[in-house]
Amino acid sequence: MAAGTPRIFVSHLAGVPVFDPNGDQVGRVRDLVVMLRVGRRPPRLLGLVVELSTRRRVFLHMTRVTSIESGQIITTGVLNVRRFEQRPTERLVFGELLDRRVTLAETGEEVTVLDVAVQQLPARRDWEVDRVFVRKGRKGGAFRRTKGETLTVEWSAVTGFSLEEHGQGAESLLATFEQLRPADLANVLHHLSPKRRAEVAAALDDDRLADVLEELPEDDQIEILGKLKEERAADVLEAMDPDDAADLLGELPEEDKERLLSLMQPADAAEMRRLMSYEEHTAGGLMTTEPIVVRPDATVADALARVRNPDLSPALAAQVYVCRPPDETPTGKYLGTVHFQRLLRDPPYTLCSSLVDDDLQTLAPDATLPVIAGFFATYDMVAAPVVDEAGSLLGAVTVDDVLDHMLPEDWRETEFHLQEGTSAQ
Repeated sequence: MAAGTPRIFVSHLAGVPVFDPNGDQVGRVRDLVVMLRVGRRPPRLLGLVVELSTRRRVFLHMTRVTSIESGQIITTGVLNVRRFEQRPTERLVFGELLDRRVTLAETGEEVTVLDVAVQQLPARRDWEVDRVFVRKGRKGGAFRRTKGETLTVEWSAVTGFSLEEHGQGAESLLATFEQLRPADLANVLHHLSPKRRAEVAAALDDDRLADVLEELPEDDQIEILGKLKEERAADVLEAMDPDDAADLLGELPEEDKERLLSLMQPADAAEMRRLMSYEEHTAGGLMTTEPIVVRPDATVADALARVRNPDLSPALAAQVYVCRPPDETPTGKYLGTVHFQRLLRDPPYTLCSSLVDDDLQTLAPDATLPVIAGFFATYDMVAAPVVDEAGSLLGAVTVDDVLDHMLPEDWRETEFHLQEGTSAQ
C-alpha cells in the first residue's frame, strides 16, 4: 500500500468485505485492533478482526492488507484462521474506544467519542489512530445523546485513553519498551524475572515477539516458546526468519517439535524440515530460504522495488539473485548475483541478467563455518548464495548469522554501551 494514503474514519470500515488477491471474499471487518501507548502518543493500528463465513473471527495483521478502497479491503491472501484472542496491550476500536467519555485537554470539557480516524505513516507500513471525532454535551439515555457540537481533534488533544488509566504491569512496561530495537528489548527480557518475562512475551504481537526471540539466548527462547499456547507458538515460529526458527525447533524434544510442525502452514513446515536436514554449522544450516530472487527478464526497476521492502534486513537487501523459474527456493538454474550498488548505477529499464556477477563463487550447502567465514573475508560480502550440485539456489547466508555462530556462546548476555564521551544520534 502506497505511503501517504488518505485518512480513513473507522465507521466506514464496519462490515466492509475482505477479499483475497483473486477477488474471492474471505470475510467481513468486525473490529479494529490497536495498541495504546504511554502518554499521548497515537495508538498503533495492529490489524483487523475479520469474521469468516464460518462465523469464526480471526486476526488480520495490517502488513497483510494491500488495499483499502471503494468499500472493500484486499489482502495478500495469507490469512491465519486461528480464532482471534485479544491480548493485554490491545484495544478494540468499536468495542472499547467508540462511545467512550473522554476529556478535551485544553478546556477540561467531557465529550463522547463518535469515531476515530486512521492513517498510514509516510514512508512506513505502520498505521496510527491520529484523529478523534467527538460530540460535546452529556450523554442521553441508553441509546440517545443530547445534541451538541461535533468536532474532530488530534489524538493528543483528548485524555482518557492513556495506558496509565488502564493500570500498570506488563502492559505499561511493554509500551515503555516499544521504541527499543529487538536486540535491546531481548536484553531487557533476559534480565526480567521468568514471570514478568512471560507476561511481556505474551503481550507482544507475533511479529515483534518473533524479532525478539531471534535475539535471545537459546534457553530463553525455549522457555518463552514453552509458555505460549501451542497454536500461537506455531504462529510465532512462522513469523521468524526460517533459519532461526529451524534452529529453535531443532533444540526442542522430538515430540514437541513434531507437534508444532503439524500446527504450522504446510509450506512453512516443509521449509523448516528442509533446513533442519542440514548440519547446524554448515551453509545449509545457516542460510535463510527467502533471499531476493528475480528472473532474467526482470529490470533494475523491478529489482529495486524488491530491495525497498522494509521487512528485509540490510544484508539480504544488499543484493539480488538472478535465477530461472521457479522463483521460490530451491529455484531453477542460478545465473548470478547483482549487487545493490550496481542496481543504483544502471538505468531502470536495464535487464538484471545483463548485470550479473557470474564470477562470484557460491557456497555448497555442506560448506563448513570456517569456509563460509573465509568467503566473506575474501570477497568483502555481507551475504552469499548457497547453490546445490544441480545449480539451484537454495538460499543465502548472511554475515550476521556467521558472526552469531563464531562469537562466544554467551555473547548475547553482554550489555553493549557506547564509549564514554559519545552519544546516540
